[in-house]
Amino acid sequence: MDTKQKIEKAQTVLDAGGNVIKTRDDRELILVDKDGKVQNADACGWLPDTSEVNKTVFRSRIEPWLTSLFQSEHLSLLCGSGITNAISFLAGASGGTTMGLTTFTKYKDEIEAAAEVSAKASGRENGNIEDQIRTANDLLRGLKILKKNAEATALETELNSIISEFAKSILKTENSIATANEDKRENAYSVLVNFLLSFASRTGNRERLNIFTTNYDRLIEVGAELSGVHLMDRFVGTIMPVFRSSRLNLDIHYNPPGIRGEPRYLEGVARLTKLHGSVDWIQNGSEIRRVGVPLGADDIAPYLNAPGLQSADALKLMIYPNSAKDRETSEYPYVELFRDFAAAICRPNSTLVTYGYGFGDEHINRVIHDMLTIPSTHLVVISFNDPISRILKFYYESAHYAQMSILIGKNLGDITNLANDYLPKSAIDRTTIRMAELLQHRMGAASGSPAATSPALSTPTSAAPASITPTTPTTSIV
Repeated sequence: MDTKQKIEKAQTVLDAGGNVIKTRDDRELILVDKDGKVQNADACGWLPDTSEVNKTVFRSRIEPWLTSLFQSEHLSLLCGSGITNAISFLAGASGGTTMGLTTFTKYKDEIEAAAEVSAKASGRENGNIEDQIRTANDLLRGLKILKKNAEATALETELNSIISEFAKSILKTENSIATANEDKRENAYSVLVNFLLSFASRTGNRERLNIFTTNYDRLIEVGAELSGVHLMDRFVGTIMPVFRSSRLNLDIHYNPPGIRGEPRYLEGVARLTKLHGSVDWIQNGSEIRRVGVPLGADDIAPYLNAPGLQSADALKLMIYPNSAKDRETSEYPYVELFRDFAAAICRPNSTLVTYGYGFGDEHINRVIHDMLTIPSTHLVVISFNDPISRILKFYYESAHYAQMSILIGKNLGDITNLANDYLPKSAIDRTTIRMAELLQHRMGAASGSPAATSPALSTPTSAAPASITPTTPTTSIV
């Protein structure tokens, strides 16, 4: 069976409501239909006696594996539009911002044709509003260079209106979640908090979690605020924070009571990088600043009329990427953001987890490809679906099968199932390890007691990496 046939077969299972899984030592993608039947049983070495895969089987296969991977020296999370859509669905909201095409009246045909070419150059089949905005910006600069002032003014006015409407659609997504039915909203926030804490609850002696997102909305920031996770980014200041290139290595420490001169890392701290900008970022002269736009605001225009902002309008918003021809690697602030992404994941013993990212940005995919050339790295792809097989194509094109884990489908990619069943809970893991050590000492592990070597007691400690063994002396536990 060639690659095209494999992709088609997997896509058929996903379209019918099934799941695709690859973890641990699986040599191939395991295809599980919506009834729990494995379509390629000959490739599945962990098929239960009942020949039916359910959530319990999935959990026993996934949770210990992710627990081990999450204790890698470097851990990064890349979120796409899927996380916004998932939380919106849970809250009973209207869903995330769509990237569908808009309509220009000035130079309509030229912009649409160039946007289509730009999309294909970026590895996507069809253009979207980001391609149109980028193309219109390039055209606007060209008209100004040619001194066609009337045409430039007309196009600039229309472009400003389109970007303003696009910003409103992003705010509308946030507003639909913030004003949703209270019970559904609280449930959605609870799932989001549990999801983020599964990644952010790393011990203080581990490097900080790196969170990357291609979204313009502030859902990650809301989840971190609700969960008490401190987010560090490149912005400095309080009233109107400014983007700085020199603030990457800041961290948060604390002094234990009674101990001086030995600061320790504060737990629950993560680094956040918004690769494509944000709805509350604005270019102010030569600076990039973050303005205080409340969650659920209807329009951003009132917040741009501050005395400190110089003739700010929607054209100054940093809410569209410049992915064509790698422009983001040569223009500020994208050069800094993508440098952070590459530096974070392209390191030995690094794990990258993607959730809701459709692998539609070739400039991001290229960095992930480079990461996989390092043998000790690992990529975990989690998604609710794969409508045009981008994820499957990326998997087969990479050829680094042993370094990739795949979890796609309505069961495996459901954010509620992930938060409740499949993602590790670091606090529970550490407590389990300590409990097992305590029981081993009390039952005489040193004397070779059968109880001390029973599977029930040995499993927690053997499943966890030695590096997360607590540093607290054993006597203090007992």
